[in-house]
Amino acid sequence: MSRLATTRPVRFISRHVGWKLDPMLLRLSGGRVATTVVIPTAVVETRGARTGELRRNAVIYFHDGDRVIVAASHAGAARHPAWFHNLLADPEVTVNGIPMTASVVTDGREQRRLWSLADRVFPGYVTYRRDAMHAGRSIPLVALTSRGQA
Repeated sequence: MSRLATTRPVRFISRHVGWKLDPMLLRLSGGRVATTVVIPTAVVETRGARTGELRRNAVIYFHDGDRVIVAASHAGAARHPAWFHNLLADPEVTVNGIPMTASVVTDGREQRRLWSLADRVFPGYVTYRRDAMHAGRSIPLVALTSRGQA
């Protein structure tokens, strides 16, 4: 699945169709169905940085203790996904309806540890990081913490 997800046509479909379709699929199925099939996917709700409007985006995630970790990969594209800019402007988000606070992981050692975990969840991240690096950016990791724990 991961090998297929890193092909050019599937990445295009993912960026332009899948991530727009997945929030609806996840909501209608109670979180059980997404185009990512077996890869854990959640809906992150942010507020538009300029408009303040609610935005729903599907993201691949994994747990690190009590935190939920997501990568702003945009499938290795040259720019960060819009949801990443939105959560920088307003870090109060929801993940599958749970209120959380987002923070970018900046410590290099922690990033390396989390990437090793992320690559186990979705091995395609290796390709995404390589392509993003060639495009001149590094993919940020975001830690999401329950607002009761933040």
